[in-house]
Amino acid sequence: MLAIARSHRIIRHAALAIALGAGLFFPGNRATSAPPVSAAPTPIRYLVVIFQENHSFDQYFATYPVAVNPAGQPPFHARPGTPSVNGLTPGLIERNPNASRPFRIDRTQSYTCDQDHDYTAEQRARNGGLMDQFPLFAARGPSNDRQFCRRSSAGHWETAMGYFDGNTVTALWNYAQHFAMSDNSFATMSGQSTRGALNLAAGDNSGVLCGPRDAIFGEVPECGGPAASATTPAPTKGQLGTLVNDTDPYWDVCSQGKPAALTGRNIGDLLTAAGVTWGWFQGGFTRSADGTCAAGHALEAFDRAVSVDPGTDLLRFRDYVPHHNPFQYFASTANPQHLPPTSVATVGTTDQANHLYDLSWFWDAAHAGKLPAVSFLKAPAYQNGHPGNSNPLDEQVFLVETLNRLQQLREWRRMAVIIAADDSDGWYDHVMPPIVIQSNTPLDFRCGSRTDEPGARCGYGPRLPLLVISPWARENYVSHTLTDQTSILRFIEDNWLGGQRVSTNSLDAIAGSLVDLFDFSRPRMRRLLLDAATGLPASSRASGRR
Repeated sequence: MLAIARSHRIIRHAALAIALGAGLFFPGNRATSAPPVSAAPTPIRYLVVIFQENHSFDQYFATYPVAVNPAGQPPFHARPGTPSVNGLTPGLIERNPNASRPFRIDRTQSYTCDQDHDYTAEQRARNGGLMDQFPLFAARGPSNDRQFCRRSSAGHWETAMGYFDGNTVTALWNYAQHFAMSDNSFATMSGQSTRGALNLAAGDNSGVLCGPRDAIFGEVPECGGPAASATTPAPTKGQLGTLVNDTDPYWDVCSQGKPAALTGRNIGDLLTAAGVTWGWFQGGFTRSADGTCAAGHALEAFDRAVSVDPGTDLLRFRDYVPHHNPFQYFASTANPQHLPPTSVATVGTTDQANHLYDLSWFWDAAHAGKLPAVSFLKAPAYQNGHPGNSNPLDEQVFLVETLNRLQQLREWRRMAVIIAADDSDGWYDHVMPPIVIQSNTPLDFRCGSRTDEPGARCGYGPRLPLLVISPWARENYVSHTLTDQTSILRFIEDNWLGGQRVSTNSLDAIAGSLVDLFDFSRPRMRRLLLDAATGLPASSRASGRR
């Protein structure tokens, strides 16, 4: 990949912020980890962001709220008055502009192959808004013989055109029935998981000090490494690049290959400075006693669904994925040795763990009444939903078990849970994202005629699922407000940081507000406890009280 020297110039977005609409801005408010009720502009005191992997909106919600309901599979029947989404109409399915038509993937086929979600490939697949090149540029073949990966009659891979319905992603469809979802939320930029993770943490993927030439746009040195201490500086030539492909973080001893390091602030820095408790909790973060990072799992739920014993299944995936952890790219928020917190009482504060933890520490803190104000949860790889190493059934187990436990905490009445995805994996979505960040570099394809510096940040990227689960969420509601991944940053900043933004270069400055997904006039203290295997309500109806 071509590496081109670029100066790192400040980009300003005031006009775009006005054009995209306001949302709430609350100057002067600074919350602590235990704020008084009057300190925050919303009733939300605890935010949990569940950041999953690689789903386009159409892949999970193309025909919502209508499912096929074949015999023997969890049925889904929409509540009366369920709003429609901008999904796939019968006409768009039958007369699709792509070489292959969209098609339903059955529950028994839910372990699929991974698609091509490279920065340039995603832009070529959408073809400047025609949305007609997905089989050509996004579809790929299987990496093992267990994966479902369909060929067209002409012999070309076409799995990227597939979608699931409420008989497979049953829990998500049920959460949408009782809480709020968006059908107009996008990846901040085109590209892979690391870019999505960095946009969640920093609203930007530029500021690269060092990294491999095939992953960085800009003339920066290779890092070497990985570094075993956050005090080890990253090599630099005094220029900054933009990360365009997946590569592991420099400050992480579990990283493999050629890592990358970034400079600048992220949301963790802002929360720490304001005294707001926070943490990133990831499955498999704890290293084994001998220091290895190799713990892993089979696809347990999917194996059981297709009559395979997960206990004897040799197909296993390492739990911890370094490039899914955005805070390890920054020295200020890194925990290179994966050190645990000094005690449960310090979870969410700054000690040797530096706010980065194994997922188990989240529940230890919750049960001890030490839940951080802002928590990011990352599932182990087999449950993160990423095609190739996960699937919707194992992902559903993680989501349901997590949400069932959260809804039974005393903090639930003041909590919001956001379910979001890091990228689309290249799966088909029929909606052309609005181009609010132009980029005209050798890596770009029809993303505007100019480059909003720094380059290689074409955005918005593909449309992604976004749900809000909360007593304060609207019920059975579909928001059409334009949002992106950095809208999550904006919610954190507006609720706890007085509207402060990460940087002059971060895209939270132009992000749409998530407020439309909430009704802050009054809570409705409902709970929806689901069965993790089926995604169906554990009782005949959602429990709760007004």
